[in-house]
Amino acid sequence: MLLPAPRRLLFHAAIGAAFLLMLAPVAMVMIISVFRQEIVSFPPPGLTLEWYVNAWARQEFARGFLTSLQVALLATAIGVPLGTAAALALQRSAIKGKGALNTLLLGPLAVPGVVAGTALYMFYLRAEFWLDRDLTATLEGLVAAHVLLTIPWTVRLVSASLQGLDRTAEEAAANLGARPLTVFRRVTLPMLRPGIVAAALFSFIQSFENLELTLLLVGPGRTTLPVAMLSYLEFRIDPTLAAVATVQILLVAGLMLITDRFVKLSRVV
Repeated sequence: MLLPAPRRLLFHAAIGAAFLLMLAPVAMVMIISVFRQEIVSFPPPGLTLEWYVNAWARQEFARGFLTSLQVALLATAIGVPLGTAAALALQRSAIKGKGALNTLLLGPLAVPGVVAGTALYMFYLRAEFWLDRDLTATLEGLVAAHVLLTIPWTVRLVSASLQGLDRTAEEAAANLGARPLTVFRRVTLPMLRPGIVAAALFSFIQSFENLELTLLLVGPGRTTLPVAMLSYLEFRIDPTLAAVATVQILLVAGLMLITDRFVKLSRVV
């Protein structure tokens, strides 16, 4: 039923106001990144790109970016297949306790990052004692922690795709003599592609941008970009951080636009 013109106009205005409220902080960060003065004031006396040059020249940001990229790629490559397999088991198998397993797998989404990071740090210390091997401040320990971020997102998105999946094509392939592995590889997996791609995208973003879980698990020479930004903020307050944040925003926005070009995220998310 169509709304009357005044109500429709009010409805669109409310939607526009909501989008404006959500995007205002992002736009403000991007605007501050080109302010000339270190202390932000309005109106600005001038505009400059020197803060981007300063961010490029600082080695901690470059090393942090490479570390975050490496950790996010590894965590996504490990967590997405594991989460996809878990989602298939939860949706297609007849195992008992599926509700409890689903709650367990989605649990990291409900636990505050600082609490999870502290718990992992204490667990790593205990594991180092028993294994006689360093886990904290190592790439392996950091990737293992970030896999805990990627699995819940994958289980959630792939499970949503499986619930809306029409199994007619799978049944037809099986009736024509295709083996279960062939049906999965050539029928089920292509139909799950939007959910898997969306899971990989959101897993990468969550890992790349994470600060709370990572803060206690990094060490010298193994600092991620969010931790490097926090360390910089302890000693200086200038638009350099706004410049770095703007680059992150553009990177994430570019990834989402490219992904949506091939896989419509609105069908999954």
